[in-house]
Amino acid sequence: MALIANRHVNPNVDTPNANSPGGGPPYAPANFHNAYNLPTTASGTPTVAIVDAYNDPNLASDLATYRSQWGLPACTTSSGCLKIVNQSGGSSLPRNNASWGVEESLDLDMVSAICENCHILLVEASSSSLANLGTAVNEAVKLGAVAVSNSYGTGEFSSESSYCSSYYAHNNVAVTASSGDSGPGVNFPAVCSTVIGVGGTTLNSNGTETAWNTSSTEGAGGGCSAYISKPSWENSSVTGCSGRAVSDVSADADPNTGAYVYDSYGEGGWLEVGGTSESSPIIAAVFALAGNVSSTTYPASLPWSNYSSGCLFEVGGVRYAYQTGLGSPDGTGCF
Repeated sequence: MALIANRHVNPNVDTPNANSPGGGPPYAPANFHNAYNLPTTASGTPTVAIVDAYNDPNLASDLATYRSQWGLPACTTSSGCLKIVNQSGGSSLPRNNASWGVEESLDLDMVSAICENCHILLVEASSSSLANLGTAVNEAVKLGAVAVSNSYGTGEFSSESSYCSSYYAHNNVAVTASSGDSGPGVNFPAVCSTVIGVGGTTLNSNGTETAWNTSSTEGAGGGCSAYISKPSWENSSVTGCSGRAVSDVSADADPNTGAYVYDSYGEGGWLEVGGTSESSPIIAAVFALAGNVSSTTYPASLPWSNYSSGCLFEVGGVRYAYQTGLGSPDGTGCF
């Protein structure tokens, strides 16, 4: 079974002409920090890992272009800030793939946008199979990531719990995953109980948010699992699910209110990109900013333990919805 990346690309974007964009999309780092009340740097230099399939040969140079455009400090392989490895941690990278290359650019740019001083580890799976992507997740944790973002998914299947326990259950590590881009419905691996399932919003230029629903077949995923039991920290009276509910939290994902991304491999440079592939790395980087995962056995429990303190925006004024979870970040207190 192959997993697909959850992102949508708008290539008709003008080159940014200033380091301080306006309030409207495509969004730059400053827009996200303003919308979600986030600091720009973390304590120390925590590592956020990205797991994707295949390779993008232009990735390091494209990341340099993105960070330079928005005045972010350089993050290079030579400095040790950026590290790109295969699913076994080695330097022999998988074959190039332009479609997954856009995904990698989006993921690295979103971590950069949210946490300016985080180190970035990209672990490239040999293919988009369950086993290879899962092996890459385990390698990311082995190499010291405090958060691991997974911007891919597939529909639920009866044996998914065994894959959850083999690849996505890591103590003291925030593992995030996209809830999907095809509208309501539950996706793996977002459904794993130890994973933070990340839904998607439409982030308006005035800072308000609604659930991302472009059409009946395009929008954030979410719902009640058919196979995974409710984790102890989820509240069924809030979710309406007797088992695991997805999503947990959310962030911008609507392609019409998407993020600036730079990708020159298979694309022409500056793009507007959305999908829950955008929101997953955003949330992974927020966990790194918060700095709480090393002292938390199950980081997936943090939003549920803390949301009543007011550290999440209620998207559309709703306390919980499958596509948006408990809400989007209002600072780092829920992470």
